[in-house]
Amino acid sequence: MARPGVDYQALFMVTPSPCMVLGPDLVLADVNEAACRVTGRTREDLLGRYLFDAFPENPADPDADGVRNLHASLHWVLRSKEPDTMAPMKYDIPVADRPGVFEERWWSAINTPVLGLDGHVEWILHRGEDVTSFILSHPRPRGGGVLSDVEAMEVELYARASELKRLNEELRQAHARERQVAVTLQEAMLHSPHLARHRDTAVRYLPAAGSLNVCGDWYEVVDLPDGRFAVAVGDVVGHGLEAAAVMGMLRSALSAVVRAVEGPARALDILGRYARYVEGALATTVVQAVVDPRAHRILYSSAGHPPPVLLHADGTCNLLDQATDPPLGARVKPVPRVQADLPYTPGDTFVLYTDGLIERRGEDIDAGLQRLTDALARHPGHSPERLADALLARLGVSSGARDDIALIVLRL
Repeated sequence: MARPGVDYQALFMVTPSPCMVLGPDLVLADVNEAACRVTGRTREDLLGRYLFDAFPENPADPDADGVRNLHASLHWVLRSKEPDTMAPMKYDIPVADRPGVFEERWWSAINTPVLGLDGHVEWILHRGEDVTSFILSHPRPRGGGVLSDVEAMEVELYARASELKRLNEELRQAHARERQVAVTLQEAMLHSPHLARHRDTAVRYLPAAGSLNVCGDWYEVVDLPDGRFAVAVGDVVGHGLEAAAVMGMLRSALSAVVRAVEGPARALDILGRYARYVEGALATTVVQAVVDPRAHRILYSSAGHPPPVLLHADGTCNLLDQATDPPLGARVKPVPRVQADLPYTPGDTFVLYTDGLIERRGEDIDAGLQRLTDALARHPGHSPERLADALLARLGVSSGARDDIALIVLRL
């Protein structure tokens, strides 16, 4: 399949360095957005104009030689068909909305020929970096406007550093925007209509701290027939919008499946098969539980996920770790998943979470589980909301951890 052509006009327009395209007659054929920004002009002001009519010499500066130097460089490029890197030079430019008024500017410029099929110069690409701030913040060179080799090198380094700083800031802003989009998308997809019917339930979602990445953690509560309800927590491997999108697909699929089949193990069987056909879904971990308030029992199955915790009123805890299989899509051939159940006493608290809550780099997961149960045992009488906040504080992740955290706390 042929690759689509590159839109060089679009690339030219967004290039961060100020660039102008000149014909052999030194008439402006094109300018990019950076050039318009740094000169205070619009494309309409510049296109089709002779370069030195658009940017004439400053008549108030008797020592001005910017036009002469640039003119000489451009004609040398036309004759030699070779690029020319100019020494940093003073070239004042007219203020757009104040006729006859010029603003002092210093430039680091490179003129590059573009040859046509006949071997002659068809265009000249003029790139001019504004280095005025650097020049004006340093002692003025002696002997007029000429810079020494060392000073010229300093100017060029300043221009490159300024460009890098601007690009880094643009990159940071782009990442921040992507993260905000992902967080907003994730929060929208985490909306659980049935959750409002379970008033003794607290949920938390904390994006990863100190990172622009957003992961694919989720929680869900789904009401089932006969007064039962299903609770799930899952974690997609990966970061960013892709992980959030995969999370949305898996969460929706599991919510539908758990309504259509009997038992959490069967629901995860079907979800695992679906995950093999969703790019980025393999190795997702998820735990699905079905709570039966009439029988006071919890039926559960886990696909490689950290075990939920049942907190009793006396502060003791049970880990739901008796029905754990590999993550979604880990098996080439489908094997029926296992499930287990355990009783609970009304007033017990059911806690499900993702690994960001307990895992720490270089530490065994058992240490994290012990820290979790110890923290829960301190507050068995707290309401779900207070318990969720106390748990995050006790584990030191109230402001987020290295990974996303999804947490759901239910009073049974």
